[in-house]
Amino acid sequence: MSVPPERPAGPPSERGADVGRRIGVGLMYGLWRPRVLGAWKVPASGPAILAVNHSHNIDGPMVMGVAPRPVHFLIKKEAFVGPLGSFLTGIGQLQVDRHTTDRTAITRALGVLDAGGVLGIFPEGTRGEGDFASLRAGLAYFAVRSGAPIVPVAVLGSADRGGTLVKALPPLRSRVDVVFGAPFQAGDGSGRRTRKALDEATERIQKQLSAHLENARRLTSR
Repeated sequence: MSVPPERPAGPPSERGADVGRRIGVGLMYGLWRPRVLGAWKVPASGPAILAVNHSHNIDGPMVMGVAPRPVHFLIKKEAFVGPLGSFLTGIGQLQVDRHTTDRTAITRALGVLDAGGVLGIFPEGTRGEGDFASLRAGLAYFAVRSGAPIVPVAVLGSADRGGTLVKALPPLRSRVDVVFGAPFQAGDGSGRRTRKALDEATERIQKQLSAHLENARRLTSR
């Protein structure tokens, strides 16, 4: 039985995340034809949270490759096994246990934001329809706790199937659209972190993300 590697106690590597971004650029542009819209909307400095819809495994690497800044994604711990686990850690990605309150992951994610970095989150929790229909409260907590703006990101076309080499992947050289939206604050300005405040923030976030996805589909004709 494989044993997941111990998670490093310190902050994830910013340099590693930049290396991951460069690898993502080469891989994504080499295999597909990403079309990136609105990347200029990502704050040029300071903390930010990218909230990405999730319908395929390539969504994370795609956003890492096309985002204008290095991104530290929260990724399920099941992916951190063997060489892949070491690789993900090396490029500054964060391991999270989705089935419990993972305080180590929470601390490290907040550390990214406290240091002025970019945190990537799939707020739906796992792959699904990619429509932001079901959000977990984690995104609201990170946004309210850190005060970092949320940048909605829609990845469209990654769920297309029919690749000639790997049927589960989009066809090689097919177009995948990545649309960045305008950053927004999740909190109401009061600084409250109560359960009610987080529920209200989650509701606001869902409306913003759903509206962005709808707009992205109009822009891309997806």
